[in-house]
Amino acid sequence: MKIIPAIDIIDGKCVRLSKGDYGTKKIYNENPLEVAKEFESFGIQFLHLVDLDGAKSKHIVNQKVLESIANETSLQIDFGGGLKSLHDIEIAFNSGANQITIGSIAVQDPEFCYSIINAYGAEKIILGADCENRKIKTSGWLEESDKDVIDFILQYKNKGVQQVICTDISKDGMLEGPSTELYKDILGNTSVRLVASGGISGINDVYRMREIGCSGTIIGKAIYEGKIALKELQNFIENA
Repeated sequence: MKIIPAIDIIDGKCVRLSKGDYGTKKIYNENPLEVAKEFESFGIQFLHLVDLDGAKSKHIVNQKVLESIANETSLQIDFGGGLKSLHDIEIAFNSGANQITIGSIAVQDPEFCYSIINAYGAEKIILGADCENRKIKTSGWLEESDKDVIDFILQYKNKGVQQVICTDISKDGMLEGPSTELYKDILGNTSVRLVASGGISGINDVYRMREIGCSGTIIGKAIYEGKIALKELQNFIENA
């Protein structure tokens, strides 16, 4: 199982929110590259990089942060937030993203997303299935849709997408444990490569996500608040 730390960006800085609420913003580091390099120094190979300014403004904003991390580390970066046009997607890939995460646009304009999958290949595209009460939310989690999370995942699985990041918004940034039952339900009904995101509160949660069959786990606030030491993650990786 992949260990995937998250770096969320507002105004070029490394921040975390609670339940996606921009009013809860807490700055953890003025220099996201410094954070990424520290992750890499503990044997971490993957990074989930989110442009929260982009998610809110509906176009890519923090591509310079992506570019600096891609140029100065060997981390495999999946990038999301504000990718609403072919132009933005090209910027993301040209700035060093290994994969992109499509979320809001996958709800709002599926035909466009199908064309992206055909153009870049399904392995380059991760579906971001961010939900609350099993309903997908969009636009930086500010808008709710009527799409059930499993139906949404199956819609894109049928188009070739195999990798899904699922965030239970009610858990995100709360350090209260992940949505284990939701993830079990998704895994039992979709057979996708599922990355759990939201609520990780300690190293035991990481082991639990591996136990239920997740292909990866995104960890954010638990690292920044010292609930999980990077050394613990290094040991997990080395003993996998």
